Amino acid sequence: MAPLSLSGASKKFINDVSDCVTEMIDGMVETFQGLQRLDGFPEVKVVLRTDVSRGTYNRVAVISGGGSGHEPAHAGYVGQGMLTAAVCGDIFASPTVAAVLAAIRAVTGAPGCLLIVKNYTGDRLNFGLAAEQAKAEGYKVEMVIVGDDCALPPPRGLAGRRGLAGTLFVHKVAGAAAAEGKSLGDVLAEAQSVAGAVGTMGVALMVCTLPGATPSDRLGAGKMELGLGIHGEPGAAVADVQPVDAIVSHVLQKILDPETQYLKIDRGERVVLMVNGLGATPQMELLIAAGKAVATLQVEYGLAVERVYTGSFMTSLDMAGMSLSVLRVTDRILQRLDAPTRAPAWPSCAGGPRPMISVPVPMPSNPTNETAPSRPAELSESGRLLEAAIRAGAEALVDMEQQLNEWDARTGDGDCGTSMRKGAAAVLDDIWHRYPLNDAAETVKEVGASVRHAMGGTIGVLYDVFCRAAYASLRGTSSPSPLDWAAAFEAAVSSVSKYGGAAAGYRTMLDALLPASKTLTKRLQSRESPGDAFVAAAHAAAAGAEETLKMVALAGRSSYVPPEVLSQVPDPGAKAAAAWLNAAAAAVALYTPQ
Repeated sequence: MAPLSLSGASKKFINDVSDCVTEMIDGMVETFQGLQRLDGFPEVKVVLRTDVSRGTYNRVAVISGGGSGHEPAHAGYVGQGMLTAAVCGDIFASPTVAAVLAAIRAVTGAPGCLLIVKNYTGDRLNFGLAAEQAKAEGYKVEMVIVGDDCALPPPRGLAGRRGLAGTLFVHKVAGAAAAEGKSLGDVLAEAQSVAGAVGTMGVALMVCTLPGATPSDRLGAGKMELGLGIHGEPGAAVADVQPVDAIVSHVLQKILDPETQYLKIDRGERVVLMVNGLGATPQMELLIAAGKAVATLQVEYGLAVERVYTGSFMTSLDMAGMSLSVLRVTDRILQRLDAPTRAPAWPSCAGGPRPMISVPVPMPSNPTNETAPSRPAELSESGRLLEAAIRAGAEALVDMEQQLNEWDARTGDGDCGTSMRKGAAAVLDDIWHRYPLNDAAETVKEVGASVRHAMGGTIGVLYDVFCRAAYASLRGTSSPSPLDWAAAFEAAVSSVSKYGGAAAGYRTMLDALLPASKTLTKRLQSRESPGDAFVAAAHAAAAGAEETLKMVALAGRSSYVPPEVLSQVPDPGAKAAAAWLNAAAAAVALYTPQ
C-alpha cells in the first residue's frame, strides 16, 4: 500500500476531499432501503425516495437540504412520512440552485412541494431562487425558513437566527402532514407553527476539522464554546469547562429566557426535548445531559416533558459538543411526531440494503433555441483586452486559495479560498472555448455561468448575480466604452447589495466593491485615462478590504463571531474581490494591442 501524503492534515477515512459528498451518498443509498440518488451533471447531489415517480406523486413533496457534514441530516431523514428528497451541498456549503431545482422537478406532483430551509444566507438565496424558477415553470412551491438559535439576544439584524437541530422537528411534522394527504397550504401552516415553537442552543468542547484541513487550535485546553452554529464558526462566548449539570442549566436558561421571548412558554405547558450530539460526543455523555435536562425542565420550569430524543441527529463533522432543542407541543404536534416514518435516521427506524436505482435529471428545454456560446476564431483588440483582464483576475484567485482559507478559518468555515479557486479554475478552463470574447456582454454572462456551476454557497450566487446585472447593463452595446464598463460595474455592485442584503460597513465583499465602483466612475468622468482609472479603483478596493479589520460584521456567518476575533483578520470575501480587481486592473493598464 502506497503511503498517503497527509502531512499536517487531519486524519480521516477519505479518498479525495472533493469526492467526499458523492462517495458518502453512494454509501448511504447502498445502506438504507428506500433511498436513491438523483443522477445527472456533477453539481447535483440529491437523495430521494425510491417510491416517488417524477410528476406523478399525489402528496405534497417535502424537500430540505443544505451543506454536507451534518450527517445524518439531511439525507438520513428522507423516507415515507418525512422528507421526499434532500439536496446535499459540498461540506458546509449551500447546494446550488440547479441541484435544488432538479430535486423539485424530480419529486413534485400536482399537490406541489414545501422547501424547509435553515436560516443561512446561502441556503435562503439558493433555495429561494430555485423556488422562483420552479414557480415560473408551473410548479406549486412554498418555503419555510427555520431559525431556532437562542444563543444571542435579539435583535439579530440582517442575518437573523441560525437554523439548528430544531429544524428536524419541522421535517417530521411537515412530512407526517404531507403523508396524511394535507394540502400545500396546510402543510406549510403546520411547518411554520413548529418553526415558531422551537428553540435550540449548542455548546462545544472541541472544534470540528474539515476533511483535508489542519486541525484547529482555536479552543484551548479546559475551554468550551457556548452558542455556536453547525459550521465550525466560533461560538458567542468562550468559558471554562463546567460539569454537565451547569452546562445544561445554562443552555436551558438561554432557550427559555423570558426576556428574549425566543420561546414563549408558560409553566404547565408540554414540551419535547432533543439532546443532539455534534459528531464526536459519546452516547454516554448525551444521555447524562438528557437526564439532567428532563429534571431541569420539570422541576425548575414546571414543564411536562412528553418525548425525549437523544442521539446524533444533526452533527458538525467531528465536533465534540451537543445542542439542546425544546419544542412546545400540542396533541396535533405529538401525533405528527409519533406518526410512522421510514426515514432511516429518525429514532426507531430500521434500514437495510437497496437495489441500484438511478433517476436521470430532467434537462430544461431551451425555449429561445440559442446556440451554445463559443470562442471566436479571431479576437478583436477589445476581445484580447477582455481576455487578459479575466485571465489575470482568475489566476490571482487561484494563487490566493491558501491565504483566503486561513482568514476564513478564523471567522467562518475555512473554505472561502477553495470556493474562489473552484470558480476561478472554471473561468480559466471555459475561457479557451466558451467565451465569445468579442461580445463583452455575452462574455460577462458566461463568466457568471462558469462561476455558478463551479461554486457553491452564498459567494457563488452573489457573483452570479454580479455578472447577470453587469450583462443586463452592457447588453446591446456593441463596443462598450470605459464609462459603459463603469456603469455595468455599478449596476453589478448594486444588485449584490440588493439581493444579498448587505451594504457598506457590513464587513463583506461590498466593502471592496463599493469604493472601487465609486472611484472608477469618478476618475473616468474627470477624463482620466482608463488604465489609470481602473488601477485607482483597484487601490480603493484594497483599502476598503483592509478597513474590514475595524468593522463589526452585520451579515453572513461572521455576524455570529465575537468582535475580538474579527479584529484579527480582514474579511476574506473583500480581500478576494480586491485581489481580482487589482490583477484585472493591472492587465488593463499594461495591455498594449499588438
